[in-house]
Amino acid sequence: MSVAFSKINNFVLDVGQAKHNFGTDTCYVALTNAITASTAHVLTDITQVTGTGYTAGGKTTGTSAYSQTSGTATLTVTTTSLTWTAGASDWGALRYVVIYNNTASSKNLIGYWDYGSSITLINTDTFTVDLSAGILTLA
Repeated sequence: MSVAFSKINNFVLDVGQAKHNFGTDTCYVALTNAITASTAHVLTDITQVTGTGYTAGGKTTGTSAYSQTSGTATLTVTTTSLTWTAGASDWGALRYVVIYNNTASSKNLIGYWDYGSSITLINTDTFTVDLSAGILTLA
């Protein structure tokens, strides 16, 4: 399944206002079933999934690296895969994997991956996010 990445609209403003320093900031991944790119700006603007095996705030992506070659910049992270395992309590539905800057005081959102339809995890089901291709590219 091809999963498309979309930026949060406010992300472009946040970059111009220096709310992100991808060379030193730590990004996290959170899971939700609903997000609106035009109105969601910070982590508290989304309702995260609930259930045994998921902790509010999600998981860290590890150390970020931001580099450019020939005018194209790429954000990569050291954690190339994140996995959650549902426990005895079923998770609510999830559809979106949201990346945000945990170092920013308001936990500003960067973007999200849309899985196309809602997914419900039951006891022992796992959900894995592959970050090996990097987070985003700015050209």
